[in-house]
Amino acid sequence: MQKNGWKEAEPVFDGASHGWKWARINKSMAIIERINVNLYGGVPKHSISSAMIRVDGVEGDKQKHSNHGGTERAVLLYSMERIETLQQHKHPITPGSVGENITIRGLNWSSLKESNILQIGDVELQLTFKAPPCPGIKESFFDYAWSICSDRWCAKVLSEGTVNIGDRVLVRSL
Repeated sequence: MQKNGWKEAEPVFDGASHGWKWARINKSMAIIERINVNLYGGVPKHSISSAMIRVDGVEGDKQKHSNHGGTERAVLLYSMERIETLQQHKHPITPGSVGENITIRGLNWSSLKESNILQIGDVELQLTFKAPPCPGIKESFFDYAWSICSDRWCAKVLSEGTVNIGDRVLVRSL
């Protein structure tokens, strides 16, 4: 049975514990809109067509500060719809300008929760926490109102692999 894009439950393999669990899976269509990296660290990050996702982060991306990166925040995620809403309010934000590695279109961003798993092909990312706003992203906001950017998600990598622009993103809720 399906409600609001969610299939009630089905068995899925959990890469973290290497066992089967029952999970709700979001079947609505969400895709990778952009993949963003910066070889030198910091922002803005620049769009590439595909990237290898490793346990320690996105290949080709560097962290400028020690409080970024690490296994619990290996990948930073943000919503394309949220970027477009902020642009409509005259903020000069663009994909990658707030440091996200993967910009996703089509997810109900407000329904995401800590420990949700995003499945992108062979790659599994587990949401760990919302990234706190950082002064390094202030150029993306009118009047440097960077504190309004409090809904980016950090994720750890459960399964490594390659992601591409246009790849489908599924959300599992364990």
